[in-house]
Amino acid sequence: MRASAAAAPAIPEDVQASDLDRAARARLRTLSRENADGVAQHLVMAGRLLDEEPELAYEHAQAAVRRAGRVDVVREAAAITAYRTGRYAEALRELRTVRRLNGSDEHLPLMADCERGLGRPDRALALAQEDGARDLPDELKAELAIVVSGARVDLGDPDAALGVLSPYVTPGLDPELSIRVAEARASALTAAGREDEAAQVLRTARPGGAEKEDVVVFDLEDDLPADDGPASRGPVRSAGEER
Repeated sequence: MRASAAAAPAIPEDVQASDLDRAARARLRTLSRENADGVAQHLVMAGRLLDEEPELAYEHAQAAVRRAGRVDVVREAAAITAYRTGRYAEALRELRTVRRLNGSDEHLPLMADCERGLGRPDRALALAQEDGARDLPDELKAELAIVVSGARVDLGDPDAALGVLSPYVTPGLDPELSIRVAEARASALTAAGREDEAAQVLRTARPGGAEKEDVVVFDLEDDLPADDGPASRGPVRSAGEER
């Protein structure tokens, strides 16, 4: 349980509740005006700090949860910041709570990647087989395929990892997502001992770009282990970036 007495991080004077996305603000209408404004400011800060200061972003999300723990966008922020700080078990619990609150399957890729982060690739594959996965938008299906590919590599089956990505090797994909698919393919090729092909895939995906470090794709129930610390994995990369 979270300590209710925890001090909330400070909000800079220039941060306004109106800075929050309109759709997210609409989800706060069940709160009093004063509380909604405070929660909105913490959510704005969580979004601003997510890349540069993820731990502080997490603190802001926790402050929002203490004030509005039954609002789905608040628990979503808690999940995302937990994920980005390597708290995979906590992120998974929060994502399951979000799913119960709003009935959406949009975070299935992130949930599956949390399972990978906890060293449970078999559970990641099980999530990818749920009925809701079939109805995801195409870009989220690609995100899920990236996670499934990583899980297949985790389980020692790089050929299957390559197979799951093949439908997403297409010029119609979002450019950034296309690069991530290529990076996942390169990881699978490397795992299969096909380093030259992996290098060529990366050169094709990032023509003229500098060489990057190997990319590992990152990567709510009470029966999960209490240890929320990150498993032995590479750096976390979000599977389904937030609204």
